[in-house]
Amino acid sequence: MRAAGAHEEAIRSFEDGYARLVSGGGSLLATADLEPAGEVPAFEDLPEADPAQALAQTALIKLNGGLATSMGLQEPKSLIQVHGGHTFLDVIVGQSQALRERYGVKLPLILMDSDATREATLAALASIGGVDNDGLDPDFLQSMIPKLDASTLGPVRWPDAPALEWCPPGHGDVYGALRRSGMLQALRERGIRYAMISNADNLGAQLDPRIVAHMAAREIPFLMEVVQGTEADRKGGHVARRRVDGQLVLRETAQTPDSDQESFRDYRRWRYYNTNTLWVDLDVLSERLERTGGVLSLPLIVNRKTVDPRDKRSTEVIQLESAMGAAIESFPGASLLLVPRTRFAPVKTTDDLLVLRSDVYTISDDMVVAPLPERAHNLPYVELDQDYYKLIDDFEQRFPAGPPSLRLAERLVVSGDVTFGADMIVLGAVSVSVDQPTTLDAGTTLDGG
Repeated sequence: MRAAGAHEEAIRSFEDGYARLVSGGGSLLATADLEPAGEVPAFEDLPEADPAQALAQTALIKLNGGLATSMGLQEPKSLIQVHGGHTFLDVIVGQSQALRERYGVKLPLILMDSDATREATLAALASIGGVDNDGLDPDFLQSMIPKLDASTLGPVRWPDAPALEWCPPGHGDVYGALRRSGMLQALRERGIRYAMISNADNLGAQLDPRIVAHMAAREIPFLMEVVQGTEADRKGGHVARRRVDGQLVLRETAQTPDSDQESFRDYRRWRYYNTNTLWVDLDVLSERLERTGGVLSLPLIVNRKTVDPRDKRSTEVIQLESAMGAAIESFPGASLLLVPRTRFAPVKTTDDLLVLRSDVYTISDDMVVAPLPERAHNLPYVELDQDYYKLIDDFEQRFPAGPPSLRLAERLVVSGDVTFGADMIVLGAVSVSVDQPTTLDAGTTLDGG
């Protein structure tokens, strides 16, 4: 890492995780040591706030280090078109500019890029006029760490493509990267006290001044937006309290002992699930990192892959990662906020993308992308055949004229190779199954009753 020019604090952070890996020092959270988080304030109950006052001390940070590899692309995920011809990045920039103009605030918009996303993202930013960040850079870089040979725990070697010997350390790196880049200090020098941090692919994560005012009034150092758990969340990360000190912690599947897996899936008991939208008091964060030499020792995620993710026969590796939500245990006095599902709408698959592009969603002049009011809590269920729609190029080929109308749909399940014509409508619950490539005529209504 040093030879590659890595920052000394990034090296110390990697050393911390590596030492825990080698020693077998895991971060398992047993159910017997935890209790439910208790009652949580609700977003809709927050009092009104002075938007200009709240936003004047706020920055918006979007995690933009990921490529759309799960959809078959090697470009930043934020450059995928999501609605009305606009990309994630278009929408994010448009929303921040609208808030700036409406309330007369600086509201820095900052991206955490990776080596893989920076060049293309900055070019895309330039093409839409960039962002005026009051002299601040538009982005900062997350660090890169060595992939570890799974058999030796030494750095893997892959001469055919040396870049594949490295990986980002997960979005838990955001805190250290803010400090190492100088961005944390620069924000504080400009009077920015709070940062909202969220994934670029979650357009539901929109800045709300009431949350800033809520944190300031109660001196909350770290706030996590959570949703009420459902059966679909059973494998997600839930929040609990440690019995020994009452501290909030995030428990993921990898941190749960095998004997507690059934308890882990009890969404009715644990109730609150992480949305990966976080709010941080930057003064408190700066003080905490100063005391620890720039290292937050977050729970390890040991990710087992192959050095070339496209070649399952290549050398098996371990990637050491951490989740940014796990930092909640590093902040005494951290808090939760129960938010509606409309604030948690990440796009992880082409199924999600089809719904987001459809007429179930609208886009306002302020670039707010939101579901129709009558569909906000009842989005249509979409399941597309993974053999034909998983990769975005294949997906685009099968919806050449865009998505069908889904505003009156309950579900759309497609099995087989189906190409959709223009101006199609889906009504009710529809299943389409074919055993050979099929093109549906333009203007067709699929009525499932």
